[in-house]
Amino acid sequence: MTGPAYPDWDAVYRDNIGWVYRLMYSKVGNQPDAEDLTAEVFMTALKPLRVSATVPEVRKYLKMTARTVLASHWRDRMGREVTRIEEDIQEGPADDGGQPTAESGTGDRVRWLLAKLPDNYRQILELRFLQAFSARDAAKQMGVSVANAKVLQHRALKMAARLGGEAP
Repeated sequence: MTGPAYPDWDAVYRDNIGWVYRLMYSKVGNQPDAEDLTAEVFMTALKPLRVSATVPEVRKYLKMTARTVLASHWRDRMGREVTRIEEDIQEGPADDGGQPTAESGTGDRVRWLLAKLPDNYRQILELRFLQAFSARDAAKQMGVSVANAKVLQHRALKMAARLGGEAP
């Protein structure tokens, strides 16, 4: 062990609570979730973390724990959101095949955007967001590497954003 260590768990908490909370708040955007996630970070880190660890080691471990807790939060949250999106999208062709208007439902807008994308872009977005596939499962389904699937997803989202700006 090199460098200063915290004298006790209370000191670990007092020294790190501020930046962990600010990180969580910046990622989730609301106080109740940020508070819950901050508490979860410390509760998760307490058991495996040695009180004799140096200050930089503690901060690094808390940051890694925060990343894991946040990923779990968004995985859970997006799981619920994906279900809501699927309910909005009706099977079958769009009513008039034209561009969606501001009065159109979200489902019409999503169908219009997906129809405008190249097949591989449409497929990756459908797998990842409408069917809640992991990047690995979507890559396997498409017969591409995980890295390629991530690149396809990024490019598809950029193209969809551009197209979304064109819709009236």
